[in-house]
Amino acid sequence: MSVTFAPDSWPTPARVARAFGQAIALPGRPGSAQALQWRLAPADAPWQRQAGNVCALLCGLLLALALLLVWKGAALAWVGLDLLVAGLLLGLAARHAGDSETLTLVGRLLLVEQCTGRRVAHTDFAAEWATVEPAAGQGSLVQIRGQGRMVRVGRFLRPEARAVLAQELRRALRRVSVGPVNDSN
Repeated sequence: MSVTFAPDSWPTPARVARAFGQAIALPGRPGSAQALQWRLAPADAPWQRQAGNVCALLCGLLLALALLLVWKGAALAWVGLDLLVAGLLLGLAARHAGDSETLTLVGRLLLVEQCTGRRVAHTDFAAEWATVEPAAGQGSLVQIRGQGRMVRVGRFLRPEARAVLAQELRRALRRVSVGPVNDSN
């Protein structure tokens, strides 16, 4: 069997030195199998880090407003509507708090999991047949193809960091495809 890799169509980034992949041990696997994992999630924005404080402040303000409205003789329906709208807005914001993309290379299998809202999509690729390339051009999403399947990852990365991710993925897939893998099943 021969392995063919497409040439790298992204220029080498100058200052993105972050390594995305990290070695992990998979629980529940015989001999605690080693794997390489890339976890991509939205960057921690200040509002995400302080979501609990913002929620508590908002609830306090709504409670104060509700007490003021009841004290002034407003109908409880308005207070309930106010709290309902605030709850819906917080629910919409929290819906995508867990969005992520996780790529795990276990043996000769690349597992891709994409979480968006409540939807979770799983795609598996044999490392020997997977190709990593840009979806459209420089800075675009990273496209992984193989065995008639295709998935695009990197939506939570800056465009210049996607090239680093693609290079890491290619290097890891090449290492697994060429070298022997110790599968203890």
